[in-house]
Amino acid sequence: MAGQRIGYVRVSTVEQNAGRQLDGLTLDFTFTDRASGRDTDRPELQGLIKFARDGD
Repeated sequence: MAGQRIGYVRVSTVEQNAGRQLDGLTLDFTFTDRASGRDTDRPELQGLIKFARDGD
C-alpha cells in the first residue's frame, strides 16, 4: 500500500497564500501553520509528525 501524500506549509502573514505553495501538488492531507519564522511554536507541524506513519 502506498503512503499518504502529506504537505506542510508555514506562512508568516495574512497576505501570504499557503495554497499557492501547494499549487500543482496532489496531497491527501495538508498541515498549515501561520506564524513568524522566529516563532518555534508550530502546532500543525507537531500534528503532522504525530499523524504521519512509516511510508508516508
